[in-house]
Amino acid sequence: MNTQTYAETAVVPSTLPDALTTIVPAAGRVLISTLFLLAGLSKLAAPAMTIAYIQSVGLPLPSIAYGLAAFTEIVGGITLLFGYRTRTVAGVMFLFTLATAAFFHNHFADQNQFIHFFKNIAIAGGLLHVIAFGGGRVSIDGYRS
Repeated sequence: MNTQTYAETAVVPSTLPDALTTIVPAAGRVLISTLFLLAGLSKLAAPAMTIAYIQSVGLPLPSIAYGLAAFTEIVGGITLLFGYRTRTVAGVMFLFTLATAAFFHNHFADQNQFIHFFKNIAIAGGLLHVIAFGGGRVSIDGYRS
């Protein structure tokens, strides 16, 4: 009977090239966080339009939903960027991204909405990797461990 745990049989980060454990996770966090930061800032730049869009899909309390969405995207984007509590934040952003896909991009007959839905699914997949592997060495989490 094999008594090794998954952690003992998994690839140990220290056996990988330094670029994979240093640069790649940081670059991935920058790329994902940029999307959320830009989306959050665009919401701040056009609150009436964003609230009207939220209202058009039938969500309750559109003004509160607007505030929560902008907060989630900006604060979540910043914390992902710096790698602070990375796994937890990535989990929140994963759920946020799936909810966005389900509520705002569910009209599959519209090719644009179809593409946006699967873009969100792909982003959620990237966030799952962040949940699984953390922020990497170049992160606040990496410096605290």
